[in-house]
Formats: sequence, C-alpha cells, structure tokens
Amino acid sequence: MTEISPNDLQGLADKVNRQAYGKYLRRVVLRKVRQFVDKEVRFDFPVTAIIGPNGGGKSTVLGAAALAYKDVKPERFFAKSGRYDSSMVKWSIEHGVIDKDVDTASEIRRSVNFPTSKWNRKPFARDVLVFGVTRTVPATERSDLRLARGSSFKAVSETNLPPEVIEATQSILGKAVNGYSELDVTTRATLYAAQDSDTGTSYTEFHFGAGQASIIRIVAGVEAAEENSLILIEEIENGLHPVAIRRLVDYLLSVAIRKKCQVIFTTHSSEALEALPPGAVWAAFDGEVVQGALNIEALRAITGTIPARIAIFAEDNFAELVIATSLRHRGVDLAAVAIHGLGGAEQAIKVQRARRGDPTALVPSVVYLDGDKAESVDADSLIFVLPGDSDPEAHIFDVVLGDLDNQAAKLTAALNLPMDQQDRVKQVVRETGLTNLDRHIIYRQIGEKLDLTAELVVANAFIGLWAQLRPNEIESFLAPIANHLPAKS
Repeated sequence: MTEISPNDLQGLADKVNRQAYGKYLRRVVLRKVRQFVDKEVRFDFPVTAIIGPNGGGKSTVLGAAALAYKDVKPERFFAKSGRYDSSMVKWSIEHGVIDKDVDTASEIRRSVNFPTSKWNRKPFARDVLVFGVTRTVPATERSDLRLARGSSFKAVSETNLPPEVIEATQSILGKAVNGYSELDVTTRATLYAAQDSDTGTSYTEFHFGAGQASIIRIVAGVEAAEENSLILIEEIENGLHPVAIRRLVDYLLSVAIRKKCQVIFTTHSSEALEALPPGAVWAAFDGEVVQGALNIEALRAITGTIPARIAIFAEDNFAELVIATSLRHRGVDLAAVAIHGLGGAEQAIKVQRARRGDPTALVPSVVYLDGDKAESVDADSLIFVLPGDSDPEAHIFDVVLGDLDNQAAKLTAALNLPMDQQDRVKQVVRETGLTNLDRHIIYRQIGEKLDLTAELVVANAFIGLWAQLRPNEIESFLAPIANHLPAKS
C-alpha cells in the first residue's frame, strides 16, 4: 500500500496534462526498433513502469526513451558490433518532448534514426541518470573496485552521506545507515563504507548486501540530481525485498513531487506496480505495447507462461469475479483457467488480437467485455460480452434487486450478517440503489452501510445470487467457448 495520497497522485497526472514541466518526455514512437513497428508509448504519469517477459522489449522502450537526450550515448542501450551486426539498419524512433528552453508552449517532435552505420539524431539537453542492472553486482565481483582490495587501500577522498540521503535510504531499507560514507576509489569508481554505531566496527561495501548498496547508490544519485531530471532504472526490484521495492517506488513518487523529476523503470515485480495508477504502467511483449493496470500474473497469461489450459481476459476485477463464479457454477476446473482483468475494453481487445495473430501462443485466450460493448463482439477473435446491456455491476445488482424480497435471507447470510438483519439489508440495498450515481462503487457503498462489510464480500454475495437466479445467462455467455473449458476430473 502506497503512502502517497490519492490527491498527490492525481496532482502528478494533472501536471503532465497541463505540460507544467520545464523538461519532460511525453511520448516515444517506435517506428522500427527490434520487434516493434509503429508502436507508441505515452508517459501520462511522471513515474512509469515498463513490464514484460524476458526478451519482450522492456529495455528497448527504456533505451528508446534515453535516445531523446544527449546525456546518454546510443551504445549504452543499442550497441553495434561492426560488420557483424546489421540489425539496426533503418531503425527509427520519434520523440515528443516538452522542453521550455526550446519551445515554451508546444510539444516538440524529433526523430532519431540509424540509416546504415551510425545514429542520426539531434538530442535535447537534460540531466539523465541511468541505473543499470550492474548496480547490484556484488562489490567483490566489480573490476573497477580492484584498487580497493587489500590492507594498503586509501581512498582518494571520503564524503559522509548527506542527511537527506540517509533519511531516504533508511525509510526504504528499514534500517539505520548513520555513519555511512562514500569513498572515491578512482575518479569514476566509488565504494560505500559504514561504521557500526554500537561496536564502532568499520566495514565497506565488500561486506554488505548488493541490494543495500544499490539503494544507497540510487538515492545518492537522485538527491544530487537537478530538478526536471530523467531517471532510468533497469530491473528496479533487483536485490530487494518486496517491502523495500514498494518503499523505493514511494520514494520515487515523492521525488517526482518534490524535484519535478521523471522516472521510467523496468520490472518483473507486482510490488513495484502497487502504488502506480493504471496509466503509469505499460506492458511490452511480442512486438506490442499495452497501457493499463496489468499485473505480472496477467502478463504471464498473455504471454502463455502459465500452467493453464485457457486464458480469459476481462475489463476489470469485478468482471473477473463474475467469470470465476460462472465457471464454478458450470463445473469448470478453475485451476486450469487463468482469469485476468486488463484495465479496460481497449486494452483487452488489443491484447487478444495480438495473441490471435501469434502462432507461438500455446494457450488459447478469450475476451469478455462488459455488456455495453456489444458492438465490439468478434467471434472469430473470441471476443464476447458478459450478460446484460450495461456494466456487469449494474446488471447483477438489478437482477438481485428485482427479487430482493425472496432473496433477502440468502443475501444476509452471504454477507455474514445475523439473520434478524434481513429487513435492514433490504432497506440498505434499496436506498443505495436509489442514491447511487455510479454502479461501479455501489457494492462498496452497501458494505459501508452494513457494518463496514468488505466490498469484495458484498460483490461476491450479489454475484452468487445472480448465478443462482440466472443460470441460463451463464450457459448463454459461456456457450461460445464451451469446447475450450476444462471440466473437473
């Protein structure tokens, strides 16, 4: 759970929409880069996560973003091996950049390309920090620290970590780092040193974890960075406990607020996504990019790296619950089905069409959109809709409401309330149905009025009753994929 308030998160998104940054990378268009052709990634939020399977293109997106700025040499992400490598010929990338030093009013578009033998670009000026995966290489394995080994080593210079670096590092790691310092081994290599406050024992980075050193290195770099800097981090979770990953992302969000910095990172970690709004997450896979609240489990389903016999994609979490309940009532083996919400109809359709065109996709996939998306049904692409002609939240609520007098006892029991509360349950349901303006939150509102019953409990109670009342709807909407559904053995 993030410690950044919803208002602060919304403020960051609004600031991007207003183009209220001195320097900001607004978009990258991969015209032709590796497996990507004419794919656009928009940075609608100043802290952006790029997720995807190994080889899916995460680092390609990160590198394409870096090429907008002269601080980063192209070979940092896209190296060419002389005459042995012709893969980059005719690569082309387009950037949309906010740079008030160049144009105070508009987004500037520039292209970067590799015609035959070298990059052709006119990069922008901006401070860029790149934290690669080598930051977590243990100090004992780093060749640039060989001079620091041995009893005769003496640093070129020694600097105590600034208070702001100590405070931020401690908040991420959950441990004290007072007495830590940075040693200059050479003009380009640094080593961290520490002193135990209880025993007075001193030791260096050779004797503490690479993950710990990585956090100190990131925080020290970020705190020294200029406002409006771009921070690029590869595999943000490397060497870190899940709790530390969440805290690091919170720290980066605070930096975006405090220093107007922009952060782009790649990850395989669901923990790294928890604090981010849907628009801050992009998935890269099989030559596609998809924006939305995909978690790592959903991505595994998309790419077929799951032990399931069918993947079912829906618009959101509520639709997931509807599908799972329906399959359970039909006697389907849920252990062999992967069900995931993809953060909206557009993302679900895009993912499904990409998978249908992928001959290497071993697991069949199906999409179920909300009932109000009937115009998007495409049986050839296995894109269908859930029952009803509106959002499933509204349809299921209306079905139960229509028979509430007969279903009150079952509903009360499903809500884990005493049976003498039936009249109260009916009253709350009917009143909320009249006053609610958004059916997406009606189950939360009902739960708040009924002794703070969890929204998930309320939603499952209504879905379960709908399944009992409308088994014909379950049979109807699952009929097109009946042959794909694994029955319980």
